[in-house]
Amino acid sequence: MTVQTGHVDVEGARLYYETAGEGHCLVLIHAGVADHRMWDDQFRVLAERLQVVRYDTRGFGRSRTDDVEFSNRRDLRELLRHLGINRATMCGVSRGGQIAVDFTLEYPEMVEALIPVAAGISGYQGGHEAREIETRMFTEMEEAWGQRDLERLIDLEVRMWVDGPGQPLDRVDSRIREQVRQMERDTMAGNTTEGKPQPLSPLATERLEEIRAPTLVVWGDLDTSGVLAMADIMAQRIPRARKVVFPGTAHMLTMEKPEEFTRIILGFLSEVHAG
Repeated sequence: MTVQTGHVDVEGARLYYETAGEGHCLVLIHAGVADHRMWDDQFRVLAERLQVVRYDTRGFGRSRTDDVEFSNRRDLRELLRHLGINRATMCGVSRGGQIAVDFTLEYPEMVEALIPVAAGISGYQGGHEAREIETRMFTEMEEAWGQRDLERLIDLEVRMWVDGPGQPLDRVDSRIREQVRQMERDTMAGNTTEGKPQPLSPLATERLEEIRAPTLVVWGDLDTSGVLAMADIMAQRIPRARKVVFPGTAHMLTMEKPEEFTRIILGFLSEVHAG
């Protein structure tokens, strides 16, 4: 299989991407604790059936940014235009899922289907639902960031997002824990500027009913209370949305159960494309 790799210059940044396969297009958007490598177990498998694009969002992985105002939605639009893609399925995890939802609202004509995975919702005012252990871990993360104790911060984020809050440290394969740890280290070492992301307007929390693309909302039941609440909101408010809950699985479920996730989204997309 031929994998095309490259960079595309967008306003104030340079984005790294990879694409392979042909046919209907699927865009994979990484989580905030990862980069394009989080899809290693699925990229080539999916590319046997589809054209698949994965990339590093601005300021992550191999992508770089200047200290400028920018839109993740516009960045993705420019990447797709560079690749000659007019319409695609958007699949994103966590922060990547929020980008996918916001992109769907801003450029609905470019979205064939939507798969938000453990995704955020721009504008969501949460926090009240957090369990005590989650509140404590988030406080510790803020302290570590304030002290620039990056190794402690990464350790806390792996415990929160890979293991799941309050879960044993040996619940998830150590290979996955180390892969996320390394992706975070690489992003922190390689990107010294972050830019200033500009929010969708109006925010997604006010507009979920506008989404018309076939939607599959996916989450794991060991995720944080906030993610569980947002997943439930999307499943209820996006018209005709379907949902899949992975039992005994935390936030990075696409890495934790890659074969099962791949099977589910291929089944969903086969129905979308047949329709």
